[in-house]
Amino acid sequence: MSSSMPVSQQVSKQHKAFLRKLYLAHLMDDDRHNLLSLNKLTGMPRRTLQDAIAAFEDVGIRVEFVQEGSRNNSGYYRIVTWGPISSAWVDTHLSEIADLIGVVESGETAV
Repeated sequence: MSSSMPVSQQVSKQHKAFLRKLYLAHLMDDDRHNLLSLNKLTGMPRRTLQDAIAAFEDVGIRVEFVQEGSRNNSGYYRIVTWGPISSAWVDTHLSEIADLIGVVESGETAV
């Protein structure tokens, strides 16, 4: 992985999907989030979020859902390991990643 983001704003569908996973993993690692809070924070559709989270293992990121209470959807996602991905690199390039995937960064709110 290079130390800087590509200059070109033309991002392939696969590259965008990869960056989306990195962005979501960063949010989950930084605070407690569920689908609703991720949807509100990113503006991404619920199905897109579910697909991205389900595909985290494809890039080596392990995530788990921490159940809080008796309802199935009551809880938050937690990153278990970033695998081969450098979370520090993602943190450093977060604004650029957000720009490339079309997410407007706003103040983060916890669940």
